[in-house]
Amino acid sequence: MKKICSILLCVICLAGLPAQIKAASTPTKPYNWYCRHVHDGTQPPCDAGMQFISQYGGYYIDANNSDPAAEEKVIYLTFDAGYENGNVAKVLDAMRAENVPGAFFILENVAKRNPELVKRMAAEGHLVCNHTASHRDMTKCHDAAGFAAELAKMEQICLEETGVTMAKYYRPPEGRFSEENLQFASDAGYKTVFWSFGYMDWDNERQMSAEDALEKILSGVHNGEVLLLHPTSATNAAIMPALIRELRARGFRFGTLDELTGQNG
Repeated sequence: MKKICSILLCVICLAGLPAQIKAASTPTKPYNWYCRHVHDGTQPPCDAGMQFISQYGGYYIDANNSDPAAEEKVIYLTFDAGYENGNVAKVLDAMRAENVPGAFFILENVAKRNPELVKRMAAEGHLVCNHTASHRDMTKCHDAAGFAAELAKMEQICLEETGVTMAKYYRPPEGRFSEENLQFASDAGYKTVFWSFGYMDWDNERQMSAEDALEKILSGVHNGEVLLLHPTSATNAAIMPALIRELRARGFRFGTLDELTGQNG
């Protein structure tokens, strides 16, 4: 009877632990990053079970800029680019015309097939960041050296093919990660960057209309937002000029990941 009571007491105590402590007991558990869409201008909360990301240099939002009523607000434009289909260049055209910075998380395919595009990203003031070389599920990598090697491979390819040194920002392929992965990335000198808003824009066969996409993005906009877009999307390329202008009209300026992570010095 005493043994049963002890077991029950243990279960009750574990159930009452904060989510981040529970997560720490299973460092290899895979997670799929997501952020609930909000429509009132406030910042979406991080899921209780994934709040441990901040302990390992993980970011998804600018918590220092959270006031929805602020006269000047900040938004961070980030892009996951696995290939070029003509739309990445169009996105860059719009950003150059509007003089806004962004961060491009690229794969080896872009560096090898479109080195001039990557050179352009860097030359026009954008950060070129690490999305891994092969876009594989990194939660299956349980070896620190192997994890670091995947990121180092992408760095080397980018440098050799384009002459561009990658910024030390990592975005997990498909948003899949584990606590172990975050530690590996941190040990390799990287900060892991998630997002506070994204939408289904990656499938070129199932694109929203420009009007619907613009409405969806603007309906979820918030101060300190890290916006994830796929620049291969024809819809995103089409709406980029209007999106930038409307965000400015709403009082937003465009920040960099160095600002978000306190690397501005």
